[in-house]
Amino acid sequence: MSTQAPIRRVTVPQIARRKGGEPIVSLTSYHAHTAAIVDEVADFILVGDSLGMVMHGMDSTLGVSLELMIMHGKAVVRGTQRALIVVDMPFGTYEESPSEAFRNAARIMKETGCGAVKLEGGRRMAETIRFLTERGIPVMAHIGLTPQSTNVMGGFKTQGRDEESWPQHEEDARAVAEAGAFAIVLEGMVEPLARRITEQVSIPTIGIGASAHCDGQVLVLEDMLGLNPWTPKFVKVYGQLGAMIKDAVRAYAEEVRDRSFPGEDQVYR
Repeated sequence: MSTQAPIRRVTVPQIARRKGGEPIVSLTSYHAHTAAIVDEVADFILVGDSLGMVMHGMDSTLGVSLELMIMHGKAVVRGTQRALIVVDMPFGTYEESPSEAFRNAARIMKETGCGAVKLEGGRRMAETIRFLTERGIPVMAHIGLTPQSTNVMGGFKTQGRDEESWPQHEEDARAVAEAGAFAIVLEGMVEPLARRITEQVSIPTIGIGASAHCDGQVLVLEDMLGLNPWTPKFVKVYGQLGAMIKDAVRAYAEEVRDRSFPGEDQVYR
């Protein structure tokens, strides 16, 4: 009989209890092999709709379908053992009504095996968040710069530069917390406002372009690995994998052309 304890996934209540405690670590992942690497260190992995831009070359997240999120969500769940997996609800799958949101969120959870969903919006989505959580679907909220609303916002603009707008963002945060969200992403938000919201709400805040005072941080994996040719201001690049991949591909091409690959070690005798 094996004496090794089974690996247990991080749960939604465990993340919720981290408010004000040890910072929560998160990264995005969209496929099994990178998810397995991230799984060793992340508390939760976000299968973000940013995959439309990162993986599929889209100009925005708006073209991402429910089927695409489910496909990538399945892959990430298969590649992991311990991190909580949170899957984004794509644009057009939850805004119309709470019942529509429930149908689509339930489908995501049943078909992927993920532990929670994430949706964008503050006060306007509070009713939907309450509807979902009361029916057994854990929800991570997302306010500030919400990429699915960039056409309304006029682009990817930092939120809170005008201090007069702060009460609106604070009210958004309170509304989603009171509605039952277990955590809230603060994106593209001036640091003092993100810090204030973190102090005001009872649930963990997850910063991305926000504040070190948030209860946790999330980044797009490809951004922090140097695979994105354009790096946002809020990203710290921890590895230059883009340059490494270019060098490796060029070396392979040269060896194919001069017939040094495959060599003796790569062929069967």
